[in-house]
Amino acid sequence: MKGTKIYYKKTKMKSPIMIVGLPGIGNVGSLVCEHVRDSLGAKRFATLNSPHFLHQTIMLKNGGMRLINNRFYYKENKKNTIVILLGDTQAGTPEGQYDVNEMIVKFFKSLGGKRIYTIGGYNAGGQFVHNPRVFGVATNKALRKELKSKGVIFGKAAGTIWGSAGLIPAFARKNGLEGACLMGETAMLEIDATAAKAVLDVLKKLLGIEISLDNIDKIKKETERLIKEVEDAQKAHEFPPQSKENLTYIR
Repeated sequence: MKGTKIYYKKTKMKSPIMIVGLPGIGNVGSLVCEHVRDSLGAKRFATLNSPHFLHQTIMLKNGGMRLINNRFYYKENKKNTIVILLGDTQAGTPEGQYDVNEMIVKFFKSLGGKRIYTIGGYNAGGQFVHNPRVFGVATNKALRKELKSKGVIFGKAAGTIWGSAGLIPAFARKNGLEGACLMGETAMLEIDATAAKAVLDVLKKLLGIEISLDNIDKIKKETERLIKEVEDAQKAHEFPPQSKENLTYIR
């Protein structure tokens, strides 16, 4: 395979809006977009393959196999079409990141898309956050004002945004689209359902859709239970506090 390619089935869409949730900090983006896809019953219509992805294949339950990829889903609403991008991985090099993410933006623009939201996690400094905030950056003042009215916090987060979560909004602006990154405050857990739920609450308002939170609430409660066990054990001196950084709370 030479170069990054997107294979897709032509689909009519009405004012599409895309949300992107690829693997990253706390898997917040993946968890959010998986729940949106499942709640809406979105259907897959496109697949992105790239030599910039790891040289791996995924074994399937039926004994088959497939290339690591990124996948596009869509769901028609009354006012627009919601496009959801999920995937197994991101490109592993700077060159690959630029190549893949600009292609994603150009593909979405070819569908008639005008706005993209990427979802990620924002490192809260290692402490578990019981009531996470949602931080944001956006490509224009009007969009920032709209997101702020839905509870997104601007100007308080600092640093850099790695990978697709940051590059896709940047390429959106370069290609004449609106883009924003929504970041749930997370303590760098393997799977942070608490941060994901905070972002989902914002997305429900932004997109005007109903999203089932039942399953994510179960994961959230289990996460909180495990965190409490760790904190209680630390207080009882059952293991040194510094070892907390090496724990994996969810498998």
